[in-house]
Amino acid sequence: MTAIEFARNTLRAAGGATRSVRDGWRRSSHWLTGVMPKGLYARALLIIIVPMVILQSVIAFVFMERHWNLVTQRLSAGVVADIAALIDIERGYPQDADRAQLRRIAQERLGLVVDFLPLTDMPPPGPKPFFSLLDSALSDEIRKQVRRPFWIDTVGRSSLVEIRVRLDNSVMRIYAPRNAAYASNSQIFMLWMVGTSLVLLFVAILFLRNQIRPILRLADAAESFGKGREVPNFRPRGAREVRRAAQAFLEMKQRIERTLEQRTAMLAGVSHDLRTILTRFKLELELIGDGPEIAAMKTDVDEMSRMLEAYLSFARGDTGESAAPVDMAEFLNQLALDAERHGHKASVVFHGVPVVTVRPDAFKRCLSNLVSNAARFAKAISITGHRDHRYLTVTIDDDGPGIPSDMREEVFKPFLRLDDARNQDEGGTGLGLAIARDIARSHGGDIALGDSPLGGLRATVRIPV
Repeated sequence: MTAIEFARNTLRAAGGATRSVRDGWRRSSHWLTGVMPKGLYARALLIIIVPMVILQSVIAFVFMERHWNLVTQRLSAGVVADIAALIDIERGYPQDADRAQLRRIAQERLGLVVDFLPLTDMPPPGPKPFFSLLDSALSDEIRKQVRRPFWIDTVGRSSLVEIRVRLDNSVMRIYAPRNAAYASNSQIFMLWMVGTSLVLLFVAILFLRNQIRPILRLADAAESFGKGREVPNFRPRGAREVRRAAQAFLEMKQRIERTLEQRTAMLAGVSHDLRTILTRFKLELELIGDGPEIAAMKTDVDEMSRMLEAYLSFARGDTGESAAPVDMAEFLNQLALDAERHGHKASVVFHGVPVVTVRPDAFKRCLSNLVSNAARFAKAISITGHRDHRYLTVTIDDDGPGIPSDMREEVFKPFLRLDDARNQDEGGTGLGLAIARDIARSHGGDIALGDSPLGGLRATVRIPV
């Protein structure tokens, strides 16, 4: 293998390892994104809780590893030093028969209960506790200072530690207070640390709730305004940045409302001027008399009036109307009755809570345009309503010829008229579906066209509730 081939293989292997690391990082980030909470409140809590938990864990580890372990070793070394001194006294100085003097000195001066057992084998080692810091510290110190066979029990009695040491002609049994060999007050430190952390966490949660609430109110206000509803009693609150965002939202809302008011006023003026001219035309035609030419001119003037009204309605939209709760089941029944009065077969089904907050006249016109388009080309119409906790969905099915799938978005364009399409209102202006979609979108929803189970067209209106 040449040097060039070796370098090429090395680069290829390095590139494969880099891709593996990149893929692993991408999968980990995707998994973390899926596990992480989506709400701002929960994420902010994590930002507070996770560093606190890590800090407390590090402090607890350092305390356990350094302070608690060191203090326990020092205490255990002191107890074992006392035991070693007693053993040296017992070996180096004459004792009475039952070693009463030695036991008295151990109990009164050292706080140890000492007695002597016959020379026998040591008991078998007992089960060690899960956290055996005291066992290990005592065992290490006895090996270093006493250097004799021993047996310890730190589990049998909660407040005492039993230690047995084999001497030359007997076994010394010592009962030492646990707190003399073990830093028992460390749990109090841990309790204080956890308790204060919980108190601080509770204060942080209360503070965070107060900081998040203005953001949630701003989001609700923006959502309500996007659905065309009023935003009562909303004013900037919270931190300075949140107040700036809320103030910017209010200014944007005022500019939009002012623009809509100006457009409405302009259209009202245009409508008044054009209607005046058309009314003048009608009066002049009436004064001229009757005739074939006059009848044709009257027809043209009537068509111009209808086209003007349709255009002004489309340009004006549904501004100026306030949202109100509407019984949607009764609403759909009225549409079905109107269709039946014009000789069509209509059925209505509604599922869920029927009361929905919409702009009544505008939403009625939206559904009326769809029902009128269905009635113009079909004999049977089926209207279905469904309301859940998020959306109101109204579907209008018919058995007409339908619209080709490639033209179902085109028919929503204003003034678009197809030879065989259904985007033709009564005046033939091509604004029926455009007005319906504009109203649905002003409610925060939309209209979609599809295939109907009846064989014709399905129009689906979906708006948030």
